[in-house]
Amino acid sequence: MSPAPDDAAPADGPDIEFRALRADGAMPADPSQIAPEMVVLAYSPEEMIEKVIESPEEIHTLLERWPVVWLNVSGLGDGRIVHAIGEVFGLHNLAVEDVVHAQQRAKVEPYDDHIFIVNRMMKFEDVLDTEQLSLFLGRGFVLTIQEWPGDCWDDVRHRIRTKHGHIRGAGADYLAYALIDAVIDSYFPILDRISDKLEELDNHVLERPSTESVVGIHRIKRELIAIRRACWPFREAMNVLMREESTLILPETRLYLRDCYDHTIRIVEIVETYRELASGLMDVYLSSVSHRTNDIMKVLTIFAAIFIPLSFIAALYGMNFHDERSPWNMPELSWRFGYPFALGLMAAVAVALLGFFRYKGWLGGDDGLRRRDGRGRAAPDPPPDETGSDPAGRRQGNGE
Repeated sequence: MSPAPDDAAPADGPDIEFRALRADGAMPADPSQIAPEMVVLAYSPEEMIEKVIESPEEIHTLLERWPVVWLNVSGLGDGRIVHAIGEVFGLHNLAVEDVVHAQQRAKVEPYDDHIFIVNRMMKFEDVLDTEQLSLFLGRGFVLTIQEWPGDCWDDVRHRIRTKHGHIRGAGADYLAYALIDAVIDSYFPILDRISDKLEELDNHVLERPSTESVVGIHRIKRELIAIRRACWPFREAMNVLMREESTLILPETRLYLRDCYDHTIRIVEIVETYRELASGLMDVYLSSVSHRTNDIMKVLTIFAAIFIPLSFIAALYGMNFHDERSPWNMPELSWRFGYPFALGLMAAVAVALLGFFRYKGWLGGDDGLRRRDGRGRAAPDPPPDETGSDPAGRRQGNGE
């Protein structure tokens, strides 16, 4: 069999594979993504600069002049720009490929002269949206690449612009910590909103259980699963970053990374708690629906029980055995008050059955069952214990 020619058409498969296999190593533009926007923020303890750059080649001058350079890239629509940025900063090709293929698990990958960190940023408006955040830490620079514009770093930018805190006097490792910490802290408002939604669903399930409650519970469970998938591996990644023996991270910065690790553990614990609450709400919903169905069946059974003897009386007098044939054949048919008697008998039976059901506590709540013993007699209140307290919660003696 002759070998296939080099220019043969590729077989059907994911387009992302062919985008990663160009001869020059660059990755073509993806029209489904947003075009990259590059914003650089460089600073020293005395001054700073913030501007939008058009070409990755401008980064060389910034790296030579400023002690700390932060380049934020929003959008992955042109893989060639991402590849060019990787060449400027000397990034590993595998790390650049993970940036473009934005479905990576949260991780930390140390290289010789830089550290590659992957995490997920989240936005919660009507639904929960997540995007991959790729962060590179090197000597004197921090590179962040996100899938689309908008992030949670406004406070970090404000601190750099106003010299608030000691971020302007620290190095790139502290800037990387501040960015990671802001991403982790952005999870807590999302969890607070989920907590509010769980409380609303709890009241709704107890008062008015419906299919909307089930939809809301499943939506929250999916959101919690998405948060857990982002935080669980990042907890291990933070542990690796905190223990990584790298000259790029100063010992004093590792103390701050330990705080990020603690926050990640706290988020995981909150997510697990909320998942249990959501599962409990589903159980409450099923119990409420079952209880409501039982109440409906009880009412229907009571009506059926009332109409069974009424149907018997009506069927009995509907047999029309007239007393002309025999004196034993329904003398009530010739009685002047026969029809009112039959109606009165039916009414008396219905009232008697209703009274009996009420007496047994089967109608109008279950208080009758609670307050009566097995023989149908009223059960006395439980006596107070030896300390004088009332098991039912009522106070004794002073009338309170």
